[in-house]
Amino acid sequence: MALLKEGHWHALEADEAIRLLKTGLDGLSEDEARRRLAECGPNELKREKRKSPFVMFLEQFKSILIWILIVATALSAVIGELIDAIVIVAIIIACAILGFVEEYRAEKALELLKKLAAPTTTVIREGKEKTIPTRELVPGDIVSLSVGCSVPADIRLLEAVNLRTNEAPLTGESTPVDKHAKPLPAETVLPDRANMAFSGTTVIYGRGKGVVVGTGMRTELGKIASMVQVVKEEATPLEKKMAEIGKWLGIACLSACMIVALSCLLRGYTLLEMLIWGIALAVAAVPEALPAVVTGSLAIGVREMAKRNAIVRRLPAVETLGCTSVICADKTGTMTKGEMTVRKVYGNGITLTVTGVGYEPKGEFYYEGELMDVKSDNMLQLLFKAAALCNDAKLDVEEGRWVVRGDTTEGALLVVSIKAGLTKEELDKYPRAGEVPFTSERKRMTTIHSSPSGLIAFMKGAPEVVLGCCKWIYKDGQIRELDEKDRAEILRVNELMANEALRNLAMAYRPLDVTLEKVDEGIENNFIFLGIAGMIDPAREEVKDSIELCKRAGIGTVMITGDHRLTAMAIARDLGMLKGSDIVLTGTELDQMSQEEYERIVENVRVYARVSPEHKVRIVEAWKKKGYVVSMTGDGINDAPALKMSDIGVSMGVTGTDVTKETSDMTLADDNFATIVAAVKEGRRIFDNIKKYLSYLLRCNLAEIGIAIAATSLGLPVPFTAAQILWINLATDGLPALALGVDPADPDVMDRPPRNPKETVFTWDVKIYLIILPLLTIALVIPIFAYKWMVTEDLTKAQTAVFLTIILCELFVALSCRSLRMPIYRVGILRNRFLPIAIAISFMATFCIFSVPQLHAAFDVTWPEPIDWAMGVSVASVLFATMEMMKLVMHKLPQARRAKRIYLTAPRLTEGP
Repeated sequence: MALLKEGHWHALEADEAIRLLKTGLDGLSEDEARRRLAECGPNELKREKRKSPFVMFLEQFKSILIWILIVATALSAVIGELIDAIVIVAIIIACAILGFVEEYRAEKALELLKKLAAPTTTVIREGKEKTIPTRELVPGDIVSLSVGCSVPADIRLLEAVNLRTNEAPLTGESTPVDKHAKPLPAETVLPDRANMAFSGTTVIYGRGKGVVVGTGMRTELGKIASMVQVVKEEATPLEKKMAEIGKWLGIACLSACMIVALSCLLRGYTLLEMLIWGIALAVAAVPEALPAVVTGSLAIGVREMAKRNAIVRRLPAVETLGCTSVICADKTGTMTKGEMTVRKVYGNGITLTVTGVGYEPKGEFYYEGELMDVKSDNMLQLLFKAAALCNDAKLDVEEGRWVVRGDTTEGALLVVSIKAGLTKEELDKYPRAGEVPFTSERKRMTTIHSSPSGLIAFMKGAPEVVLGCCKWIYKDGQIRELDEKDRAEILRVNELMANEALRNLAMAYRPLDVTLEKVDEGIENNFIFLGIAGMIDPAREEVKDSIELCKRAGIGTVMITGDHRLTAMAIARDLGMLKGSDIVLTGTELDQMSQEEYERIVENVRVYARVSPEHKVRIVEAWKKKGYVVSMTGDGINDAPALKMSDIGVSMGVTGTDVTKETSDMTLADDNFATIVAAVKEGRRIFDNIKKYLSYLLRCNLAEIGIAIAATSLGLPVPFTAAQILWINLATDGLPALALGVDPADPDVMDRPPRNPKETVFTWDVKIYLIILPLLTIALVIPIFAYKWMVTEDLTKAQTAVFLTIILCELFVALSCRSLRMPIYRVGILRNRFLPIAIAISFMATFCIFSVPQLHAAFDVTWPEPIDWAMGVSVASVLFATMEMMKLVMHKLPQARRAKRIYLTAPRLTEGP
């Protein structure tokens, strides 16, 4: 036990490690796992302590302007202006509560994002393999390791089949480390502990199984983590832009407020009065919350995407999604259902049809329409044994449905073998003794098994590859040498099956008459060809509609697959992707092209067949060089470079490896192409809403400052009090603006070309709104103020008219801001149910100020006269109508028409590439 205190699990026999951890090969029970989790804590590194809600609330008062305003208000209370002071402080607290709610919602959305993006681990508990969140892993758990997975904890290996790990993140070792399960001397240093797999490292070859010996901060990685600082999260590009814009707008607003306050001071107002008024105007007008608004909108948008199975792992990806102009997607499982089913089997010179759908092991075999008993055919039984034994998949029942754990292609082979009558007892007579794993480069897999007659090797893989490894054929009850006629016949059958959109895998075997000391590719020759299994993974019904939607949105769709060219073409035609002049390119043809040749045709290539993950990098590079914003999907460890190079790397939540998930920007929980398109739509909606929110917010602020400047420039009194300014900021810039942040997408959101990634929130139409509408507001409000002041010579009545008019203007314009492109009758008033409610609440709260006499003194208002209501409604209606007319006019201008046809610096796709 002394050795274990020093972390010397590597010095123990595997059985001894299992005994000391009080576990077994069947794993822990669920009750014991829960007990150990409570005792040892979650399997995660200590993180920086999160801000409490109370601290988050206090941070709403961190602005120096707020504190100056509070101090000045306190001074006014001391000299007798108690009611004004109470009102101003109450509004400041209400604004702080509103800001806190927004930030708290964003924080919760980000927490949910991290939970959804959390890694998972395959463990064995109570004798069954299951997937659990990695943080729930405990010492004593039995863990399965496979290519591409991140090692979730420190593990003492119990089994290692050609297992290699990349330990560079831990030890700095640049070359892969070969692993085994034998004990090592206690003094073995960390980099040489080959029977251990360490947390944070990655499996890059083979497979293995082990028992968890350390979790969380008790791992080798945890020891390092305790000595380093937490990296601060980087702001998104849009947040940085908004911070910069907010800073300059803030300087401009503060300058304007100071000028107005000083001019009023020179005209006889008291210093304290102008200090409170000027700072109140600055607090209301300075858009210091712009970055927080963007963060909140992005984070809440991420939460909405998660509900649609798109788990965004990095906030900047939300910004890029709306710019996506090309989606390069894997066919299998993304454009198709991912439930492979064997439909045809070729062997012994005949082709059989197989019935049954999906993973349920029920079905029959037919030859030329007649039912055939395959159990009595020794050659076919050997073919099905090869399919079942050269196989890592497992078939199980989960919640009343059959599921495959492992590769879906292998699952289909396992299912057809059970249909053919093979039982677990029969297959258990052939325990695996070694293997040469499948890789996308080799396109084959070989396993070695012990059998009653000695060692036997089984191979499966691409028919042309397996055929190249074969010298013999099993046909008509005998084994004979393959001749050219046989090879031509096999390739002909393979092509016929591929023409039916079947994915084909060939099987072969070879008896081994020697004891193998080393299993490698050297044994993969002189095999005996058995036959071909053809399977289909049907296209998802919803994908066809999504591809059509992409065409309307100017987004190109490209299918990438390792399947045969003919299979890929059949699925592509079924999805409506291929037209007369479109190109289908294979990996071999791509290799033979120079980069210049390839770049000339890349926009016309719809389908890539028989490509490896390395080709994906070249595909992404070519598209990006043309100026497109590229989304690329991937699931294997070798897909990581292409995902990293693309603008939006998309990993598969079901079939993806840990490495691809960590590299990607977004993970699909359902591995569905339609989910990518839905996420692009959501990305466009989020960006549109940020534009609406900011356009509305800044228009209000600019109008308020402009009215104050115009009034003082014309020699008029200040048009509103400090309390009124702050109330306008709370009532109109608060709830209605927040409601615009969750607005549904415009009806035409997927009928527009992708947004230029260089485009800011302040597009040409937004700039026009921010110039014309504030100027029009000033031009309409100032005459009302001047009229009321000159006619009544009562400042309170004049300020009441201005206060009412501005409130009505903001609420009317909030409705129009439901879309910056389409008139209100197109987008509908009630589609965003939150906006009418927010407007109603803001109006009723303001109405209470006018109707409750006790509040008149607090806000320096009186009950508005009928003419005030008439003028206020008239001005608000004019602004509303002007904005609606501007939408109709501006989007008929040459700039708007050009924006719909071109993608500024990048080429545009009208119907996909």
